[in-house]
Amino acid sequence: MITLVLGGGGREHALVRALSLDPDVTAVHCAPGNPGIADLAELHPVDPADGGAVADLAERVGAGLVVIGPEAPLVAGVADELRARGIPVFGPGREAARLEGSKAFAKEVMEAAGVPTARARVCVTEAEAAEALKEFGAPHVVKDDGLAAGKGVVVTDDLETALRHARACERVVIEEYLDGPEVSLFVLCDGVDAVPLLPAQDFKRALDGDEGPNTGGMGAYTPLPWAPEDLVAQVMAAVVRPTLAEMARRGTPYQGLLYVGLALTSRGPRVVEFNARFGDPETQVVLDRLATPLGSLLLATDTGGLGALPELRWHPGAAVTVVVAAEGYPGTPAKGDVITGLDAANAVEGAYVLHAGTSRDADGRIVASGGRVLSVVGTGEDLEAARERAYAAVAEIGLRGAHHRSDIAEAAARNT
Repeated sequence: MITLVLGGGGREHALVRALSLDPDVTAVHCAPGNPGIADLAELHPVDPADGGAVADLAERVGAGLVVIGPEAPLVAGVADELRARGIPVFGPGREAARLEGSKAFAKEVMEAAGVPTARARVCVTEAEAAEALKEFGAPHVVKDDGLAAGKGVVVTDDLETALRHARACERVVIEEYLDGPEVSLFVLCDGVDAVPLLPAQDFKRALDGDEGPNTGGMGAYTPLPWAPEDLVAQVMAAVVRPTLAEMARRGTPYQGLLYVGLALTSRGPRVVEFNARFGDPETQVVLDRLATPLGSLLLATDTGGLGALPELRWHPGAAVTVVVAAEGYPGTPAKGDVITGLDAANAVEGAYVLHAGTSRDADGRIVASGGRVLSVVGTGEDLEAARERAYAAVAEIGLRGAHHRSDIAEAAARNT
């Protein structure tokens, strides 16, 4: 099978890496990709959100599966264009992708399906926002209703900061704050059946100790030794299956990846958000642990029959990824600085580097071109070993002004 992956970040590098290890995948293409992905796939300068151009490319390279990485092409309906041309695709159509594209729509579906989640209000005026913030109290949770590249959520004790974010958005969802640790669960869906992957935890705040502003994610790890043993079964029964049934009832069966963001509250698991694609950086660690070849799993979400596939196999041990971010991130990141030490980092036993925000300059050197520049993955027999290897590889990397968190998976490793 020939595959085409859309996107050019760390998640897509992880997807390309996993597909390249699948013996049934004969070639991997990527649009637009990045310098790290170029070592594993043929790159094409095509806009992932241009459905017609993507379908043309898929036909040209003979793709038997197109894997949509980012959310924007999903919300733009690229999966619909591909399916209309008879090209298998991993990812929901435009209407189903509204589970991520509109926080208000996701809340509507959750309410109809009886899914446990935070109480919320949809607000379009400052007066409505102020009233909702008063109703729920601090900490204030304000979410941009539309796509915001992982930066549309503000959680703050400061009322003025919350109001300022609400003013900057056309429409917001204001929610009650959910206590407890957060967990990400990825679930493969074919419209009828659903297969969960390993739960993971990511770190949204920019600084150690969960301080600083929200980001797209500064690191992640799996497994979660502290999570309840029946967590996945609970979430499948209370969240995933009711949601799939409700989406099918609406005439928009959900096919692709349903990302369930959870808070493990004192009242049990509650949904924080749905996303319509693999999350970044959790994908980097979850796919590292997956021993079952990826291509047939992703294809089955489009062709059906997920439930008939053999039980997933997983590599033993643990994986930790640490994000190396550019100076200024999550504000305006510095771009164009040369990255050094990548070969040395990849030479660390049990570690490897996935490119996220990189490109090549006029001299062919790899430079920073985004906020989250690299995802450095460490693996080992347990979380402590995986952490050591990830941070040993991070130490080999040079990038002016770069920063990273030093506490990814630290508490979980200490308590196991």
